[in-house]
Amino acid sequence: MSLGPLMIDIESDKLSQEECELLKHPLVGGVILFSRNYNSPAQITELTTAIHKIKQPALLIAVDHEGGRVQRFRNQFTELPACSKLGLYYDVEPQSAIKLAEQLGWLMAAELRAIGVDFSFTPVLDLGKGISQVIGDRAFHKQAEVVAKLAHAMMIGMRQAGMIAVAKHFPGHGSIAPDSHIDIPVDNRRFADLQFEDLIPFERMIHYGLVAIMPAHVIYPQIDDQPAGFSKIWLQDILRKHYEFEGVIFSDDISMAGAAVVGRPLERAQLALQAGCDMVIICNDRPATIEVINGLGEYNVPSSQVRLMRLHGKSSINWAELHQQQKWKQACQICANLETFAQEK
Repeated sequence: MSLGPLMIDIESDKLSQEECELLKHPLVGGVILFSRNYNSPAQITELTTAIHKIKQPALLIAVDHEGGRVQRFRNQFTELPACSKLGLYYDVEPQSAIKLAEQLGWLMAAELRAIGVDFSFTPVLDLGKGISQVIGDRAFHKQAEVVAKLAHAMMIGMRQAGMIAVAKHFPGHGSIAPDSHIDIPVDNRRFADLQFEDLIPFERMIHYGLVAIMPAHVIYPQIDDQPAGFSKIWLQDILRKHYEFEGVIFSDDISMAGAAVVGRPLERAQLALQAGCDMVIICNDRPATIEVINGLGEYNVPSSQVRLMRLHGKSSINWAELHQQQKWKQACQICANLETFAQEK
């Protein structure tokens, strides 16, 4: 059996029988979790264990757990700072900020691995220009080179905890105001403009060994009339060939408004896969999920299988043992110190 090309969601903090059957479908290869799926560390560990037992190879389990506004699990989890706070600290103490980014990457990944989550869709490589509200304080910094340095450090910390990094939103969502969750953003810049600004963190991270990338639901009409995540030009000609990226490409959620320009959910999934995505995320719309599963047909791309199999989380310790580690205690204190610093600024 292989991992299917779809990552879907579940509705509550436990699996229903219908969802168990849905997750057994050969087209399903992963589950994305949300706040509604979480009550406590013990409950979520039970849920991830149940999901991983459904079939072999085990389904991938992911979550958006960046810190700040975007942190799905909170009760008993460490409150992670928004990435912009690392950027603020970098402007004062650059070397210390890089070390902090590594420690926070480890902390985030270690807590998620302790409850059975394979990876988080992190880090955000968009530039913090103060233009995009949906990005906002999720961005490390306005300068591309600083973003690359902090994201690289965070990726190193995540690796130490047994987790890969998923960089988003290629080729950059920080320079346009509309939110792709509710709108169809358009960025009219030329490729050369992007190449020497927004694309720099992605280029650097690929060079550093990045394992996975998520493209943006943004149209760059100077390059292609399709959003980046549905564009062969962006995903194959630019990402694969020009930047020589060999890792996994995830679509962003195809239920978002930024994907609607492509057509119905089935058409979105088909076009994303044809463009070069290895796995398509579809969530918060069960009828759309069923439409895609029923309509997609048989799907097997050996190269995608090889890439996806690298995403399972590596060794981890349990929740109680993690909380006894001095490294965990120090990282929690770093979070508190960084929050204090940001408030003073």
